[in-house]
Amino acid sequence: MQYIKAIFTFQGIEDYQQDLLISDLADLGFDTFEDSEGGFTAFIIRDNFNEQELKDLLGNYSEEFATEYTLEDVADENWNAEWEKNFSPLIIDDVCYVRATFHEPQPSYPYEILIDPKMAFGTGHHQTTTMVMQYILAADLKDKNILDMGCGTGILAILAAKLGAKSLMAIDYDDICYQSTIENAALNHVDNLKALCGSKEVIPDDEYDVIFANINRNILLDQIHRYAEVLKAGGKIFFSGFYLDPDLSMITAECAKYGIKYVDHKQNGDWVAAQFEKK
Repeated sequence: MQYIKAIFTFQGIEDYQQDLLISDLADLGFDTFEDSEGGFTAFIIRDNFNEQELKDLLGNYSEEFATEYTLEDVADENWNAEWEKNFSPLIIDDVCYVRATFHEPQPSYPYEILIDPKMAFGTGHHQTTTMVMQYILAADLKDKNILDMGCGTGILAILAAKLGAKSLMAIDYDDICYQSTIENAALNHVDNLKALCGSKEVIPDDEYDVIFANINRNILLDQIHRYAEVLKAGGKIFFSGFYLDPDLSMITAECAKYGIKYVDHKQNGDWVAAQFEKK
């Protein structure tokens, strides 16, 4: 599969504006982002790329900051080499060590997760993933049924498995993420995880004790009613992928329609993760 690399440089951009732009680029199909000199680099599958859509999007920001970009083809055989140069191990709360297959193991940590770095989102490095992992590490997941929506690499479901979850349903609309989750589950010897490719329409009519949903505000708002249908009374949802204002209040209001109440939230930079519980 052929990818395109877009190298963005900016003048006068604020951190929150860059995060908003990344979110909008993700809606266009860009699914991996790396910091670079003066901006960031974004990757997209060539068949999903529409340069006019990109120009239109950047035009929406033209009065806020100046943007330049260049495009490069990324050959299939170079992709893993690119990741190996940029993917570093990650430590969450001094107890969970996330590494790629080309890093040395660190058995001193109670939990170790192997992630084969491909195009799927969710290596743990993004603030949203890190915050949900912190929530997971503090939760009681033993013998729980878990639903992981927008699973990316499957990292959240894999961590839940290592914490004793009974069953795991991982769902993502992106086939790359779906395949990545299956591969990473096998790498981590997780045999109680089932992955599906799709969105809210493929969520099974089962009951879940805990739901992870690290997506974005608009998708969360669209899917909350379905989460409410499959979440047990007393069950928890850990949301992320959005900002404090106005996103959190909008999500809180939508959840309240279905008897799901706000508990608390974390913030890392401009990004927020929040805990909710069904009455």
